[in-house]
Amino acid sequence: MDIIVCIKQVPGTSSVEVDPDTGVLIRDGVESKMNPYDLFAIETALTLREESGGKVSTITMGPPQAKEVIMESFYMGADEGYLLTDRKFAGADVVATSYTISKGINKINDFDLIICGKQTTDGDTAQVGPEVAEFLGIPHVSNVSKIIELREESIIVEMEMEEKIEVQEVLFPCLITVDKDINTPRLPSFKRKMNMKSKEIVTLSINDFDDRDEKNYGLNGSPTQVERIFPPELKSERQVFTGKSIELTDSLFTLLQDMKYL
Repeated sequence: MDIIVCIKQVPGTSSVEVDPDTGVLIRDGVESKMNPYDLFAIETALTLREESGGKVSTITMGPPQAKEVIMESFYMGADEGYLLTDRKFAGADVVATSYTISKGINKINDFDLIICGKQTTDGDTAQVGPEVAEFLGIPHVSNVSKIIELREESIIVEMEMEEKIEVQEVLFPCLITVDKDINTPRLPSFKRKMNMKSKEIVTLSINDFDDRDEKNYGLNGSPTQVERIFPPELKSERQVFTGKSIELTDSLFTLLQDMKYL
């Protein structure tokens, strides 16, 4: 079985600045890490490979520094890695991001299953995985919390809905997004790190795609535009109430009324 895992490098700190003109995060020079949900996706892929054989490839879109998460996936056990990087990809919303990743996956071509983390910690939209599947024209299932059975032509999964748990069988090729309850990710192997320092990462740009129309990528290809985005303000103001229980209750009730929460 050939599995592709979509991963992303996200800010490793909450102290991130925003470009006032484009409204996107300024990622250059910011401490970064792999998106936590993607660790569960990689572990799922590696476990399935151990069961059925095959190959695990990881793919990410981002600046050249994003190769760090590809290398981390190698240390965990991935076989191949692909980095989609081009200035023309910058400023992409979920649609343009999904389209770009789908074009990258088309270059890989041969796959049975695509696994994504449920969402990213810098966007929290949980839309990229399903949209990649739609661009590829393959079935997809989100919020997968358990792999029940792997069959020759399909996979049976358990997905958590708001009020119930649903079981689905999905034919290959397909895409699933996994939640954090599906497993416990393994730690990167120091031995693999030593052996794979020179492991090659395949780098792809817009010139490698069959669609080279710049209007379909990055900020130009994003149908949604953020009207305003700003980092949260850090406030240290506080009020301290003292007294008996009934006095504290009255004080808190009055405060909530004044703030128009009640």
